[in-house]
Amino acid sequence: MKKVIVIGCPGSGKSTFSRALHKKTGIPLHYLDMMYWNADKTTVEKSVFLSRLAAVLDTDAWIIDGNYGASMEMRMQACDTVIFLDYPLDVCLDGIRARRAKPREDMPWIETEEDAEFLEFIKSYEEQQRPGVLALLEKYRDKNVIVFKSREQAEAFLDGKP
Repeated sequence: MKKVIVIGCPGSGKSTFSRALHKKTGIPLHYLDMMYWNADKTTVEKSVFLSRLAAVLDTDAWIIDGNYGASMEMRMQACDTVIFLDYPLDVCLDGIRARRAKPREDMPWIETEEDAEFLEFIKSYEEQQRPGVLALLEKYRDKNVIVFKSREQAEAFLDGKP
């Protein structure tokens, strides 16, 4: 495991899991949100984002935290391991609530208010986004694909328990 992507619904704990995996393995950690967003909540040009991502993909080892569907296949092609946090909606919504108003190293600003559009995206993730993720996981089944259905499974993995 040298090139890892961590994906899942927003609020599933991708960044928390990625930080723990980085701490355990020493593999450099990169956040897609930090590559894509500016501190003023504007986005960088697509070419800038893709250039930043390509620079990471060209290195020998990495953990990349985040979904970003438009670049997911590019990351799946380059990785050796996919970790999919496939948690229920209530777990993800709880995760969003728990991080509000807290500084985070994976975002260039502090989320202080509820974003209705973002919450709708989360609520529709299982129906709208998850099928595409599952299709890519099937397409790249030659990769080491690890799917966790609960935070407890992910924590057990990080603790080295089967």
